[in-house]
Amino acid sequence: MLSGGMREARLRAEYAALYPAIEPGIWMPASDIGRSLLLWHLTAPTVPDGDRLMCEEHFEFRGGAPRTDLNGDARTRAADTRWQV
Repeated sequence: MLSGGMREARLRAEYAALYPAIEPGIWMPASDIGRSLLLWHLTAPTVPDGDRLMCEEHFEFRGGAPRTDLNGDARTRAADTRWQV
């Protein structure tokens, strides 16, 4: 259940084999999944693909703080360099 401004994520079923410790299709706090993935990657012999811990192709997201800018293009992650000066 979504509460307040908490960002949630769920693993897409077709990528379940890549993340054996995460049950697919269940909404969980994104911070909890991220923490688990970070610990897993720190102990794994390989590094994750891409520049984000939770690939948007593998996970669905919902919730989080509302965007407050006028055009809806707020930078939501540090890796989103569009608005960095």
